[in-house]
Amino acid sequence: MLFRVSLILGVFSLFSVQASEVLPSHVEDFKQHFESALAEQKVPGAAYAIVYKDKIISAGGYGVREVGSKAPVDAYTVFRIASVSKTFAGGLASILASQGHFRWDEPVTRYLPDFSFKTRSYNNKLKIEHLLAQSTGVIANAYDNLIEANLAPDRILPQFQKLDPMCNPGQCYGYQNVLFSLIEPIMQQTTSQDYASLLQKNIFSPLKMPTASVGLEGFLNTENRAIPHVKARGQWHSRTVSESYYRFAPAAGVNASAIDLGYWLIAQLGYNPEVLNEEQLKLITSKRVRTVRDLRRRLWREHITDAHYALGWRVYQFGQEQLVYHGGWVQGFRAELAYSKDRELGLVILLNAESNVVAELSTYFWSTMFTAMQQQDKAALLAGCKLAAKPASSNC
Repeated sequence: MLFRVSLILGVFSLFSVQASEVLPSHVEDFKQHFESALAEQKVPGAAYAIVYKDKIISAGGYGVREVGSKAPVDAYTVFRIASVSKTFAGGLASILASQGHFRWDEPVTRYLPDFSFKTRSYNNKLKIEHLLAQSTGVIANAYDNLIEANLAPDRILPQFQKLDPMCNPGQCYGYQNVLFSLIEPIMQQTTSQDYASLLQKNIFSPLKMPTASVGLEGFLNTENRAIPHVKARGQWHSRTVSESYYRFAPAAGVNASAIDLGYWLIAQLGYNPEVLNEEQLKLITSKRVRTVRDLRRRLWREHITDAHYALGWRVYQFGQEQLVYHGGWVQGFRAELAYSKDRELGLVILLNAESNVVAELSTYFWSTMFTAMQQQDKAALLAGCKLAAKPASSNC
């Protein structure tokens, strides 16, 4: 049996005059679509949050934390967010770099002198920025198979001495988890603090994210947590959480609820400058390398016309709009996080199952919202033209 918990935070009167006639009905439409799509796919549990300006305007849960249980998912249920963790690494790195702990253009080998590629002349070309920009030049997902075999980082890193980049670092895209996570020892060396403590001090606590944590222990210590599920023979089955990707915390080690991630999106929209200022936000969302493969993503390909990786974030051209995005997938969990800076709108979706319905829900939301807001823009422009002293102006 599926249980649904819905939480509405804020009131729609907070919307601007321009959007007030559009967003409330479309938010309600999304909530209904969210529930029906999940029910159709028989997803065990999920949560969402919608952010507008500096408020979480709607958040809720669907279903159960584990198949066979009655414990409902709500907006405070904690999920593994997998690669959405990379957005936190980008944000934290921008904070620490601005404090002078390291520079983006420094060679990685300054802090990790034992790290090497097969051809050593590539070593000093690999900069800190390249780690978080996914532009190391190395073949995609290098040695992820060893992460999944539960090997520790110190056993995986020497394997890169067998590889060379496909291009000079900074010149081409190759999605990484192991290399991305090299930012962790750099942070630790330059601050004398561990990664989890740095996140807690610089992001989780100041943003008042109530249930966010790092690592397997943090996940297991949370009572209201979702259990992962995989599908076999047409049925969802729960799984035990593995430590493997948790060992690579910047890439995939954060746990969070929809509410936690809603507060994180509010910070991305610029409403917490004491945590992330405008210069830092611009830095981590500036396009670094083009990601052509994203243009072929199922469901997304109908909407996006260009795609890049920034620093821990993807940047999509979604029709006429720019969308800052990241997804995550680890055994039994899916997560998607996205926002539009221009529209001051953000969306969180979390599933405790490996279902691609997450992409259908995200694209439905953004196509619906962008269309509605663009129509409102046109109506406002038309109304302005009718009132203008010179209605024949070029804007009309």
